[in-house]
Amino acid sequence: MITHRSSRHQWLAAASILLTLWLSGCTQTTRNTSADSKPSVVATSTIIADLTEEVGGNEIQLKGILQPGADPHVYEPVPADSVALEKANLILYNGYNLEPGLIKLMNASGMKARKLAVGEAVKSLQLDKGKGEVVPDPHVWGDADNVIEMVNAIRDGLIELSPEDKQKFTQNAAQLTSELKQLDTWITQQIATIPADKRRLVTTHDAFQYYARAYGMAVVGTLIGISTEEQPSAQTVRRLVESVKAAGVPAIFAETTINPALIKTVAQEAGVKLAPKQLYSDSIGAVGSDGDSYIKMMVANTRSIVEALGGKYTPFQPTDQPKTTS
Repeated sequence: MITHRSSRHQWLAAASILLTLWLSGCTQTTRNTSADSKPSVVATSTIIADLTEEVGGNEIQLKGILQPGADPHVYEPVPADSVALEKANLILYNGYNLEPGLIKLMNASGMKARKLAVGEAVKSLQLDKGKGEVVPDPHVWGDADNVIEMVNAIRDGLIELSPEDKQKFTQNAAQLTSELKQLDTWITQQIATIPADKRRLVTTHDAFQYYARAYGMAVVGTLIGISTEEQPSAQTVRRLVESVKAAGVPAIFAETTINPALIKTVAQEAGVKLAPKQLYSDSIGAVGSDGDSYIKMMVANTRSIVEALGGKYTPFQPTDQPKTTS
């Protein structure tokens, strides 16, 4: 026999369970809504993604398209890239045709997001490809001072996207800019330790013109031009070997995103060593490597250049942030 009291207890228990489930559902809904309310930002290259993460912090949902070590010049988009770009509120890319496959995809119909060419905030160097063809050099990040302009462009793009987070974006950008200024000064000091007649670069592709111009070096030659799509001929290899011999450099450099086989051949035929550490050119390094951020990548490159060309390396230690190991 069910009494009135037991019936009442059953009703209260059921009500309690329903209330608990309702509150739990409300909490979950609130959490999801909060996460979903963050603007969606897509960055193409690993360098742009790293800078954007520093400026945007926890106020954005950031998706990077390229993985560390991937070559933006020859990257072929996959279906997942289309999905990410279509869902984005803001797309940040380098520009100057660094990532032609992704730029073509971005310009396709259905992409409603605002597109910002971060690298084009910097006035480009113009390179002669021969036969009267002059093109902009997209490797603007080789000069750390240029990257300050890129950071400002990212900051302004994020503020336009999410005005309520202006203060946070501005603070993050200012902190990053402070470290970039110190990096710029430090690189100049490091390169100055290399004997003047050895401040010459030979690399796999033409990605270090900005670096060389900013920090007092000369690019003696490269196997290929600004795009890694190019294939060097036997004549190009022979000419580079002769240039290396004439320049008298003690070492030449391979790059992390390009097969080192041909540059090794150049080193052997020219009678010089191949620097033991490859340079990061178009991508930062994998997580845990000595180049897994833009700043660490520039520090690693500078160390490799200084040590291989006879300079004296001193670790980079920014004064207003925790010291980094290098």
